[in-house]
Order: sequence, then structure tokens, then C-alpha cells
Amino acid sequence: MNLAEELKARGLVEHASAPIETILEKKRTVYLGVDPSADSMHAGNLLVVLLLKRLADAGHKIVLLVGGGTGMIGDPRDSGERVLADTKIVEKNKKALKKQMQNIVGTHVTLVDNADWLLKVKLIDFLRDIGKHFTVNELIKRDIIRRRLENPDDSISYTEFAYSLLQGYDYMILNKEKGVDLQIGASDQWTNILSGVELVRRKLGKEAFALTTPLVTDATGKKFGKSEGNAIWLDASKTSPFAFYQFWLNQPDSMVGSYLKMYTFIPVEEIDTLLSWHQENPGVRKAQKTLAESVTALVHGERAASAAAGASSALFGDTALSELDKEARELVLKEVPILPVLKRDLSAGITVLDVLATSSLASSKGDARRLIEGKGISVNGVCVDSGEQKLAEGDFANGLAMLKKGKRDIVILVLK
Repeated sequence: MNLAEELKARGLVEHASAPIETILEKKRTVYLGVDPSADSMHAGNLLVVLLLKRLADAGHKIVLLVGGGTGMIGDPRDSGERVLADTKIVEKNKKALKKQMQNIVGTHVTLVDNADWLLKVKLIDFLRDIGKHFTVNELIKRDIIRRRLENPDDSISYTEFAYSLLQGYDYMILNKEKGVDLQIGASDQWTNILSGVELVRRKLGKEAFALTTPLVTDATGKKFGKSEGNAIWLDASKTSPFAFYQFWLNQPDSMVGSYLKMYTFIPVEEIDTLLSWHQENPGVRKAQKTLAESVTALVHGERAASAAAGASSALFGDTALSELDKEARELVLKEVPILPVLKRDLSAGITVLDVLATSSLASSKGDARRLIEGKGISVNGVCVDSGEQKLAEGDFANGLAMLKKGKRDIVILVLK
């Protein structure tokens, strides 16, 4: 299938200013704007970034705009004024975002900063040349602005109200200077992007296009994002590759099919075959594992994805700790609480009860005993029947043993 058909099959087209076939019938110069209010993008941003990569791989030219100018204002959100960003923080975040984008999309990205032109704009000139092409009647009909205006306790300042004009101006500048004729973004940016399409048409007499992806939501319908408090960051220092992998691995069956099509480059036909097999064998969770490995590799690289998969299988699957390679072993020790166990204590006959009581899995010796009696404790996947069961050196594979409460709470015992 061609790119237009593929984007539709993957559910990546929410809005388009023309039929997607028309938009993609020739090579475009595409731009995506990124808000530098944080030093990392997140899983919600990633969907549009991967759309950008798909377009780049198909031969379209790519321009990444980091909003060093608009980022000092911030686009209107559903409630409350944004805190105006400090210029030094914006500059720091801008550099981090550029590097992150290049790692995913590639180095063939033209990078621009709208501070280069917005900070030079003269107010009167802007109002005369740009402001006259926007009507207040039109702006107040936009969903977020309308909702803010309807709530007297949540009014909107002129600063945020004018954001759409600035974004439209960006599109016009990029069209003039870089030949940009397609802007992409998430669907909540649709009206802002259309401002640029209209401004290019009115001021320059040229045709420009807009394309947005759906807003990504979790199983509860809540969108991914910084303001929602559920951001899964692309920066490994903010969300580790292991935690990133676990996020995708833990997606429910109701979401995994959509995410596979949106977030991976696996051919759609292969995904459909995988999902059919998954329906017949849901307990294996092959669809979730494929999703987690694919997306983690795209963001953090193949080695990080492989280590995360190995560590996850050892901690929550059927892989023994002794089978882990060096990178997966190091990841386990980094991500999971550890508890040293001395060889002399083994010789003295230390019991599972003793170790459990000193771990983070139990609050006291009495609590540890109740957990063991309730069959809630295992060592290396084997249920502990008695608190008096002694630990032996044979329980440690390459110096490691796994003490687990239930299915998810784990402490790694490290033989010293």
C-alpha cells in the first residue's frame, strides 16, 4: 500500500485540510513544532514524531521547529494560565529536544527556532500585517478558548489568546524561507495549524496543507501528557528504558492493537496476523511484548530494548536470573531493590523468614510470617512453604536470587 493508504490503515489521520492522497501526491516540506516547556518529549508527542519519521523515510523534507519564542508564552490549555517560561530554561530545553528528535527521526532534519524571527517582530507591524487576517469572532469559537471564556473563574489572558496568531505566522515564515507546505501535529493543534494554512493563502497566495494525528489516550480515555500527570518520558533519565518498556508491556488487550499500528513500523498485515494469534493465545501476551520491544528500540535503541525485555522476562516471566546477559543483569540490579546476603549468614542457617523480615516486602517479622503462611512468597519462582526454610548458596545464580511477594513486588538478593 502507498503511504496515504498506510497512514489511514494505521489510524494516524484525524484531520486533514485536503484528501490525504492529495496532500501526499508530491514530495512536501513538512514541519512539526515542539514546545520547549520540558527538556523531553513524552509518549503522546512520540506519535507525531513517528509520523514525521514515516514522512522522512518516504522522501519528504523535514523541518523541526522548536518554539523558543512561542515557548515563552505557551498555547492555551484547558484550564489555567501557563507559567511563563524562563529564557534560560527554554534554551536548555530546546537543545535537549533537538538531540532527542535527531536520535529518533535522523540527522536529515532541518532545525529552526521561531525565536529567531518572533523576537524581532514589531508590535504595530504585526498587528497591521498579521492581526487583520484574524477575527475575534473566529478565535473565540475555538474549543479551548470558548471553554475558558465560559468559565468566569478561568478567564484567558491576551497573551495566550494571541498564541494562534504567532503559530500561523511561523507557518508563513517557514513557507517563505524553507518552502514548507505541510504542518503536522496532534489533533488538539488543528485550529492553530489551520491559522497558518489560511495565513499562507491570504498573505502569499499559496496552497498549504495541514494534517493531524489523533490524541493518544490510555485505557481510561485520559490523554498522555505533562499536564495530565501520566507522562511517559522519552528521556532515559526521566523514564528509564526498563520503565518505558514496562509501560508498553502492560497495555491492555483493548489498546494493544491500536498502539501496534500507530507506534511501530511493523507492516499492518503482520500486525493483523499477530493480533489474530494473540486472540487465541492471550496469556502469552505476544502482542504486548512485540509492542514494548518495538517502541523501546525506536526510542532507546536495540540493545536497550533487548536488555529491558530480558530483565522483564526474568522478573515477571519464565527466564531464570542465570540466563541473563551482562546488560540485562545490570538493568535488573538498577531497577529493582536489592538486599545483600552474607555468605557467613548462609553458613549460620539464615531463613527466608529472616531475610523477608529485613526486606522492603514485609513490615515486620510477624508480617513476614503471615505472608509466607498465605503462600504469597516465592524464591526464584518457587513458593515458600515454611518460614524456617533456609537459604542455601545453591539458591543464588551468579550471586543473585529473587525474592518475590505476589506477582509484582520483588527484591533481588545479592550474595556477598
